[in-house]
Amino acid sequence: MKTTRSIFIALLLLIPFSTVIAQSVTANTAINNVLTAYYGVKDALAGDNSSAAQSKAKELFTAVNAVPMDKLNPDQHKIWMAYTDKLQFDSRHISESTAIDHQREHFTSLSKNMYEVIKGLKVNNTVVYEQYCPMKKATWLSETSAIKNPYLGKKMLDCGRTTATLNPASK
Repeated sequence: MKTTRSIFIALLLLIPFSTVIAQSVTANTAINNVLTAYYGVKDALAGDNSSAAQSKAKELFTAVNAVPMDKLNPDQHKIWMAYTDKLQFDSRHISESTAIDHQREHFTSLSKNMYEVIKGLKVNNTVVYEQYCPMKKATWLSETSAIKNPYLGKKMLDCGRTTATLNPASK
């Protein structure tokens, strides 16, 4: 009987801890979904495919709106709130246009803001590379170290360099 009661008390003490872990994983997964959707936009622009960029930007907009802000810790919440409207604005504009130059203009600010979000939240599951296009003086994020320039596309696909690396968040 004493052992059963001890196990019951131990389980009660673990429930709040497991709930916090589950909440954290949910928020982390949602942020990583935003990053994955961003990569879809980047890849479409690198391939000079404005209709794919439009479609992927809709997915990005949906992913941004799906982040459970109540599951973020206070510091993460502050960062997310500072950038949510900006991410929504640029992803929405990319999704509403088929003019690739206009999409790339919004991708510039989208990329700056995504970098700040990922750097600040520290929840990325994989390495994130910040890369720079000297011709456009603009950055973008990539999941690989290989340069695939979304600003110049097939015209100069390998133009650029890696300027920063964000390692995966420790688990």
